[in-house]
Amino acid sequence: MLWLILSVLLWGLIHSFLASLPAKGLVRRWLDNRAMRFYRLAYNLFACISFLPVLVVAALTPDKSLYFVQLPWSVLMVLGELVAVVVLIIGFVQTDVLEFLGFRQVNDAVEDRREQLVTSGLYRFVRHPLYSAGLLFIWLLPLMTANVLAINIGLTIYVITGAFFKERKMRFMYGQEYASYAAHTPMFVPFLKGNKTPRQTS
Repeated sequence: MLWLILSVLLWGLIHSFLASLPAKGLVRRWLDNRAMRFYRLAYNLFACISFLPVLVVAALTPDKSLYFVQLPWSVLMVLGELVAVVVLIIGFVQTDVLEFLGFRQVNDAVEDRREQLVTSGLYRFVRHPLYSAGLLFIWLLPLMTANVLAINIGLTIYVITGAFFKERKMRFMYGQEYASYAAHTPMFVPFLKGNKTPRQTS
């Protein structure tokens, strides 16, 4: 189980580093700047392919059932997962699916576009709706096994850590605009004051 958690964390570490501005700057120095328009697409493909070894580790790790939620609560959990899927779909559409996947950058020949900060729709309630929905989905599984728990723990640590790195990136890109947005918008949980970023005073 420990090796499975570590494999997920290693995947998440590589995934987060490649998404960072320093990593992009390093690749930009190695390659022609025009090649950077393929970075996002290649990044997403690598993220999917590099997760396959994690699944191999999971398949080779002895597993056991931990619990199974009985009716009617299991139905409510599945409904919660469906809500999470809907939120994910809406979030992807709102943040521009083509740009998220990397196809728009290829067509526009622009890798780092500073677009208007999205603060409406789902982003009116939380700063990271995709992360929130993803965590909701994995933890509402009615059937929990040791291996699924290990993967969930690793993914949760990765998502929370990645969100803080993304916060730094967003503050660098948008400055005070993002700081003001973060001061009154929760990070993960809607309407929860405790996960808002305190407003900085000068």
